[in-house]
Amino acid sequence: MEEKLKAVDMVIEIRDARMPMASRNPLLNQLASGKEKLIILSKSDMADPVATKKWIEYLNKDKVKAIALDIIHDNSSGKKVVKEALKLMEPKRQIQRNKGINPRAIRAMACGIPNVGKSTMINHIAKRKSAKVEDKPGVTRSLTWIHADEQLDLLDTPGVLWPKFDDDKMAAILAAYGSINDDILDKKMVAMDAIHIIQDLYPNHLEELFDCENVNPNGMLKAICEKRNLKKEKDELDVKRAAELFLNELRKGKLGKLSLEHVEENSEEVHE
Repeated sequence: MEEKLKAVDMVIEIRDARMPMASRNPLLNQLASGKEKLIILSKSDMADPVATKKWIEYLNKDKVKAIALDIIHDNSSGKKVVKEALKLMEPKRQIQRNKGINPRAIRAMACGIPNVGKSTMINHIAKRKSAKVEDKPGVTRSLTWIHADEQLDLLDTPGVLWPKFDDDKMAAILAAYGSINDDILDKKMVAMDAIHIIQDLYPNHLEELFDCENVNPNGMLKAICEKRNLKKEKDELDVKRAAELFLNELRKGKLGKLSLEHVEENSEEVHE
């Protein structure tokens, strides 16, 4: 990716609107220093709209444009990405026109961590299935040029996570939304971490959903068992199934429009 950055004009980084800081690649700012960047907050239909609006305001700065999109359901999202990319690159393209040069198509690197919707976005732009899409991390495995639009060539890159997490909470959020392979995780612990975060950010939200008193995360999983009748033999609560159900519904937005990261918690880090 570092080598290919030399061949592109700008970077399009796709992040998950529900976790805009956890879903960034902290190495990207260093690698793409000096290049224009368009940040797409994907899955905005499942995120807290108030939190998303604040993130857009904080992320917009010189040479950086941030927009929120429902890339799964909004078929016009591809056109919106092209429009914003052209707008961001217009000053440089105008300089070329002033010199008598007809600007070629913009070359942009599309990047993002696993499972943020990068391939879906590319397919909307290209209006065909150019990039393979699956609801699990690690599907795109190579760097591929795609002539996505007459005015935009995209370099599709694999979803990359950095090798070490210094922040346990950030790792917990990534795990909760499926950007880390479930096969290597304890789903009960992942669910309990997510429950704890939601209880902090949205007091009483889960309690109202599952008809229970204010309980700790383990107690919440038991309440989910009772609410959804998840039981083993002899009426034993199936907490493992409750954790899996909770994570599945969280990832699909069935628990409400929730964002596990808010600007107020991360404002010092936003403009690193």
